Amino acid sequence: MKKIGIVYFLLFIALSSFTIHKFYIAIYQVNFVSEKKRIEITSRIFVDDLNAALEQRFKVKTHIGEDSETPDDRLKMNQYLLEHFKIKVNGVPKSIVFISKEMESNVVVGYYKINEISSIKSLSVENTSLMEVYSDQQNIIQTNFNGKKQSLLLTADNTNGVLK
Repeated sequence: MKKIGIVYFLLFIALSSFTIHKFYIAIYQVNFVSEKKRIEITSRIFVDDLNAALEQRFKVKTHIGEDSETPDDRLKMNQYLLEHFKIKVNGVPKSIVFISKEMESNVVVGYYKINEISSIKSLSVENTSLMEVYSDQQNIIQTNFNGKKQSLLLTADNTNGVLK
């Protein structure tokens, strides 16, 4: 349990304190809310990394997190993330629904959900976000379902994992 606390502390410092960073990391929290029969997802991605990935993917400059951000920028962000972040519940691919986003310093916090989930026996996650831009990108997936907290570290060499 101490290790998890230390990891959370280091990630919090990493995501909230530095304006310029030489490491590439994003965090995705995936929680099953049985009372609501849904999965709730929160993503935390450095805004400059996300804009770089969007520019590379769509060949236009985007302005996520800036005063000049447009509805089209948000559409591109959602399209990109849904192309690169996929979840299967009990072996079945599920549609992820965008709810909203906000900025916390230099981090884009995105809120998503997956509806109509009555139970989870296995959760398969594939995440290739930002990896085409940064070969050393790390995507941390933290989950909480069936009373159990688990995590995955996804990299360019290992872009998916299954939790039970």
